[in-house]
Amino acid sequence: MKDQEHQLDKQDLKILDLLQQDGRIANTKLAEAVALSPTAALARVQRLTREGYILGYEARLNPAKLKAGMLVFVEVLLDRTTPNVFEEFKLALQDRREVMECHMVAGGFDYLLKTRHEDMSAYRDFAGRVLWKLPGIRETRTFAVMEEVKSSMALDLSRIW
Repeated sequence: MKDQEHQLDKQDLKILDLLQQDGRIANTKLAEAVALSPTAALARVQRLTREGYILGYEARLNPAKLKAGMLVFVEVLLDRTTPNVFEEFKLALQDRREVMECHMVAGGFDYLLKTRHEDMSAYRDFAGRVLWKLPGIRETRTFAVMEEVKSSMALDLSRIW
């Protein structure tokens, strides 16, 4: 039986905002920040997780220190836009750890990939060994990032407060 979703209130939104700023915040500190008891705050976090507002927690790693300092976006145009070509392409990408994100987009190409590599040589190796051999690829366009001006996964919750 699926749990019924609750309407989000200001305390829920504040909890979500605080957790996306610091996923390791102590429950007691979180409770204090939203003026709830630790038990009530924990119950809300558990409900928000159960209802799918919180998808999980992960550490943000420094790519430059881990030989992944080069960020590359790749536009992918498929040779055919049929359901089986889309499926084959999506399946082939699932195990590619260099591909951090893959988005089907509307416009002049079919997918936008966000990839990370040690350097341009590593990207070229990936492109020749993996990318250009993915099923259905007709054309790619590569955009090497010169400077990351802003990088965030935080959602703007102020628009629904």
